Amino acid sequence: MARYTGAVCRMCRREGQKLFLKGERCYSDKCSFTSRGYAPGQHGQNRKKVSEYGMQLREKQKVRRYYGVLEGQFAKYFEMAERKAGMTGPNLLSICESRLDNVVYRLGFASSRAEARQLVVHGHFTINGKRVDIPSYLTKEGEVIAVCEKSRTSDKFKAVIEANGSRPVPMWLEADKDKLEGKITRKANRDDIDYDVQENLIVEFYSK
Repeated sequence: MARYTGAVCRMCRREGQKLFLKGERCYSDKCSFTSRGYAPGQHGQNRKKVSEYGMQLREKQKVRRYYGVLEGQFAKYFEMAERKAGMTGPNLLSICESRLDNVVYRLGFASSRAEARQLVVHGHFTINGKRVDIPSYLTKEGEVIAVCEKSRTSDKFKAVIEANGSRPVPMWLEADKDKLEGKITRKANRDDIDYDVQENLIVEFYSK
């Protein structure tokens, strides 16, 4: 499967917003976006007039990169959002939030979504007691996500939990850091999205 393997900080600079792709580094003075908050490349600091299509494209790319989703998969999520009752934009964000790798990150069991994705692929998590190694698995209300028994004694998880223990957990999740598990109490809604996004631009992009 194709996946971006370049410097992830360039993606934040290209979208003009922190996407928190490198965990703790994004909160420190070492963050590239903090020191160079302009688009990468030779002409990154030049001001350009962005077209309507350009704004729609950038918003779509921003959300896709924020969740680490490939282009085809993101388009499928949009189709799913269109078929659901309610507004397409918030439905799309709710679907992205329900991804297993995002839930693992939100619960504080990983420092970044990329790290969460890797941990899931390596089989460190279970859902309702059954091991799941698919990062794109869409979690459902009532499901319990837990660290596997064999992984709980790992120094890696102890360090991750200690580093991320103070990170707030969204209202749609319940986390038990002692048991190393969390529960989906409800689906994420628009008010739960904690980053700047204009989902209507994404809807307009795919509606052309």
